[in-house]
Amino acid sequence: MDRNCGSIDINRKIVEIIDSGQPFAVALILKADGSTPRKAGVKAVIDETGKIWGTLGGGQVEADAQRRAVEVCKSKQPAVFDLNLWGADRADDVPICGGMMRILIDPTAAKDRMTYAQVAEAVSQRQRGVMLTTAHSGTNIEVKTQWLSLKDVSPDVTFPGVDNIRSCLASESPQLFTESRDDPKVITEVMVEPVIPKPLLIIAGGGHVGQAVAHQANLVGFDITVIDDRREFTDPALFPEGTKTLDGYIPELIISQPIAGDTFIVLVTRGHKLDAESLEACIHTQAAYIGMIGSKRKVALIRKNFIESGLATEEEFDRIHAPIGLDIGAVTVPEIAASVIAELIAVRRKNNSDLSINKTVR
Repeated sequence: MDRNCGSIDINRKIVEIIDSGQPFAVALILKADGSTPRKAGVKAVIDETGKIWGTLGGGQVEADAQRRAVEVCKSKQPAVFDLNLWGADRADDVPICGGMMRILIDPTAAKDRMTYAQVAEAVSQRQRGVMLTTAHSGTNIEVKTQWLSLKDVSPDVTFPGVDNIRSCLASESPQLFTESRDDPKVITEVMVEPVIPKPLLIIAGGGHVGQAVAHQANLVGFDITVIDDRREFTDPALFPEGTKTLDGYIPELIISQPIAGDTFIVLVTRGHKLDAESLEACIHTQAAYIGMIGSKRKVALIRKNFIESGLATEEEFDRIHAPIGLDIGAVTVPEIAASVIAELIAVRRKNNSDLSINKTVR
């Protein structure tokens, strides 16, 4: 079993397994109602022996999917099954989470290599779009996939139609659409899976705090770039796999990055002067979040300098999260990193850029 797919793209993993030539099936959660271990749109890869990459939530759900995947790898016929999670007693084999999951097991995914490769490339290039997985259920189940970049989502798109696809993109939520036909009896299910780039985290400063923030940010789904003017602190070995590292003058390298509304900037450089210069470089960008480490006195002095020199207005400086991190009483480096990541999550998920309450003194 290999659940370590958090740091890799599951679609790229599918391409890799297709190229290896080994039999496998893609397991895709089409629908998840109520309390379920994983939500719609989650994928895993299961080979003919039952080995799994990624996870459908563990427990009975995953065991059932693995058993069925072994079967369909032999039959070469896709299968869709519903799993009831409304067990009545903890001693039952039926999960007691309180929900329902509908799961597609597709052993024919190798024919769709191009789609999975296109999605993997879109993810790496930070492009938006949708992946459509269509299951036609008649005498047998037939599965096909399609990648649509943002520009390809046009009015001539067939079922489920452009409005539904655009709605999924806007909400960033996968959704299953179903239509049926009686002559002959065919049910068509289309999973619309928005492909949204991971938020970009730029960490200015590759020291102990920067390293700890990078490792925790990797676990919660950020693309990470670390910048430092000391080459030894941009060694890729210090950071999670896939982290981009740059060495040079930090303010110039920050502003050279593709900063947009899904960019988060953490300023934890080796000193207050460099922190201030780095803040000057990015304070007027469209970044969703800018946070700067430092004591309340340091932040107050930098704020006073920025406002009096005309580098920023009071309103512009107020959007800076400084001192950085939520006040959880953090003392150690890992704790400080946890407070920073908690703040990033709050801004990202609550769309709240004003979390300046109860700041700790660093």
